[in-house]
Amino acid sequence: MSETKGEDSGVPAPNLEPFPRGTAPPVQSPLFWAQQKDRYLRQLLIRDIEAVTKRRLIVYFANRSENAQLDATDPTYFVEVLEDTKGQAVDLLLETIGGYTDTAEQIVSILENMAPDLRVVVAGAAKSNGTVICLAGKSIVLGASSELGPIEPQLNISGSLIPSTILAMPAFAAQNFMVHHLAKFAIEQTKKLAKRLLENGMKKGASDAEIEELIKKLLTRETYFSHGSVIDHKEAVKLGLKVEYLPPESELWKLFRLLACMYEADCRQNRYLKVFEGNRLSSAIEAPSKPASATQTKP
Repeated sequence: MSETKGEDSGVPAPNLEPFPRGTAPPVQSPLFWAQQKDRYLRQLLIRDIEAVTKRRLIVYFANRSENAQLDATDPTYFVEVLEDTKGQAVDLLLETIGGYTDTAEQIVSILENMAPDLRVVVAGAAKSNGTVICLAGKSIVLGASSELGPIEPQLNISGSLIPSTILAMPAFAAQNFMVHHLAKFAIEQTKKLAKRLLENGMKKGASDAEIEELIKKLLTRETYFSHGSVIDHKEAVKLGLKVEYLPPESELWKLFRLLACMYEADCRQNRYLKVFEGNRLSSAIEAPSKPASATQTKP
């Protein structure tokens, strides 16, 4: 616990910051603070990271163990935490297995309009449309354990996720004309979105051929043969993505990893599907053991 010198007496004076950094009690009531302590400790670390990066940090953390996906409820919460950044440079700590392309498109539109100076930080995994969201950043911060993935869309057919590249094959048209064309449109939607993000962001100034080749590798089965294929920091650089690599011994990386581990532990313990958080605002969506609900907390 840090202390400051008494100005006149020479005796160390107590740090008057609220607990747990100082000796002063929290401004919240004891019971409320205790109930919200996980959030307060995460937000304390968010502020510590912001002091290092000189950028605002917001978090979207989806609990992979609960198979939480990007869906139509997410954009509202993105707007909530982004409004609090007031146009400052933003880091987005992102953890997601992906989800609906329409939602990803809406989220990147919000990010473009509300966080024009954006970096995306992936401490764990941002797969599928999570990787698409990464393309909205000017760069992607990755570590040794980080992974991106192919952005090929999948369609839910009778409860099974089928790759659109398979459904879009000419041979499938005779079996199910409607699904065949839905798959083709899904591929074109992702391709158009990825192209726009790359052209306006980390690949600005690159040739059309270079961008098309990058998208082809991410969107087809010619380079990656599984939707879950791992694209680590080295592979991402080979693809031509703008990567800021932080090695395991980096102090900043240790802070990002610690924060991600706190979210993972808190999501498992509290059965949160997703958490949207900044240094002041926080929203958590609970897993539907009962009807899905969202809890919002503010100072």
